[in-house]
Order: sequence, then structure tokens, then C-alpha cells
Amino acid sequence: MDVRTTRFGVIQIQDDRVITFPAGLLGFAGRTRFCLLEPGEDACFFWLQSLDDPGLAFVVTDPSLFVPEYSVPIRAEQMESLTLARLEDAQVFVIVNKVDGQLTGNLQGPLVVNTLTRTGEQMVLAEKRWTTRHPLMRVGQPAARATA
Repeated sequence: MDVRTTRFGVIQIQDDRVITFPAGLLGFAGRTRFCLLEPGEDACFFWLQSLDDPGLAFVVTDPSLFVPEYSVPIRAEQMESLTLARLEDAQVFVIVNKVDGQLTGNLQGPLVVNTLTRTGEQMVLAEKRWTTRHPLMRVGQPAARATA
């Protein structure tokens, strides 16, 4: 299928690459269909591009790459709503923001995707240990200009 985006122009994705968030994402309830765009094979950041709104895309990442102790407690009713038979079939992403030269992740509102059915849900964690702006990494400083 052809997908029109404001950042990448028209891109083609396979139908089996569509991820559906039946309840949408927080603040974007009407946007339910997305695709994950991978900028390269070894990338750790991805674009979660809305198929319902060409201008809506989020940078996301696997939080375990930056915060190894992070885990998402998934309750039985959430397993059922995601039709998850096994936790191993879930992939967790967090939305990334850039704040003052720091990349932060919304660890309080992770995205959990059933990799078999490609349905997802944004969870809201009650545990106050995680924040919506958890530091992931600093953005590198540009190289100094050489002078003669």
C-alpha cells in the first residue's frame, strides 16, 4: 500500500506491516493505524508513522537498549485485550523526545505491541519510578571547526 507522509513523501509498505492501536495513542485517539519505519538495519531509533494522518509520526525506541532494568508489568486484562498468549510475543517501545540536547523516553507511557497480531496499546504505568521524560542519552556536540 502507498502511504503519504509529510516527512518522507509517498512510501510503500506491505499490508502486514500495519500496527493497529484500537484505542489510539494518548492525545491521538482517532489515529489508530501506524507503521514502523526502520531507517537502517542496525538502527535503534524508528519512526512510528500514522497511516491516518500524514503529518503524525513519532520517534520510538526499545527502552531496554538504554534502561536495562526497565520492564512493563502487563496485567491479565491487558494480555487479553492485546490477545497475547505469551509475554515473549510482546515488543515494547517508548516515544522519544529531544529536550535541551538530551533524548528522553516516555517510560511512563510505553507502547506494547503484539508482534503476532500487530495490535498495540499505550499503557500508563502507575509506578512513579518512571517519568514521561526519562533521560536516555545526550545528543553529541557538533565537531569544532578547523581553522588554519
